[in-house]
Amino acid sequence: MNFLDLFARGGIVMGLILVCSVAALAIAVERYLALRKARLDVGQFMMKVKSIYHQGNLAGVLTFCSQKDAPIANIIRRGIMKVDQGDEKVRQAVEDAGRREVYHLEKRLPVLASIAGVAPMLGFLGTVTGMIGAFQQIESLAGNVNPGDLAGGIWEALLTTAFGLIVGIPAYAAYNYFVTRVARFVHEMEVTTTEFLDILAPQRTKGSPAPAESDPGRGSGSLVLDDEYFRKKD
Repeated sequence: MNFLDLFARGGIVMGLILVCSVAALAIAVERYLALRKARLDVGQFMMKVKSIYHQGNLAGVLTFCSQKDAPIANIIRRGIMKVDQGDEKVRQAVEDAGRREVYHLEKRLPVLASIAGVAPMLGFLGTVTGMIGAFQQIESLAGNVNPGDLAGGIWEALLTTAFGLIVGIPAYAAYNYFVTRVARFVHEMEVTTTEFLDILAPQRTKGSPAPAESDPGRGSGSLVLDDEYFRKKD
């Protein structure tokens, strides 16, 4: 008995499980390619951004970030575009871009999680309906059945459970794998965003005294008096 024969004996529930398997495979391949494309050497990327920014070349930073199709590059590009509008605008742009990138990274993962849970449940449903059919046959024959007939009905009913688990277990493993990858990306984005905001913070010369505040009682008139005092001493 080949695979198609086994599949046919599973009934309509087996068709639903097949749909789940195709959808799970498609989502897993698409998410793998998307997350692979989003990978970036964060250390080298930020070193280059710092080097260009410290040269005062904001256009160069934008060009460099536009060349990288990665979440971190998109976040920094959004922040650089708001530099001339103040720190609050930069922070808001970075936060909005971060939320957008996290949404894109997590895209379709809830569907994969649903398939991991639904596929085994569909298998159990097929088994229950198959067992109901087997016992209905026993009742119709008034109990005059041999063990072979009963065993045949039972193993056919258990096929859907087996196929549901075959689909659900890999889907659940793939979901956990992608969630871990996304969490790693989110951590990198948080660290990089903080570093980027520190780069944009006003740079003060270390060791230089802070400018003294002007004394209301001591303005330009006091300087004139001091000059007159020293001229009298001379």
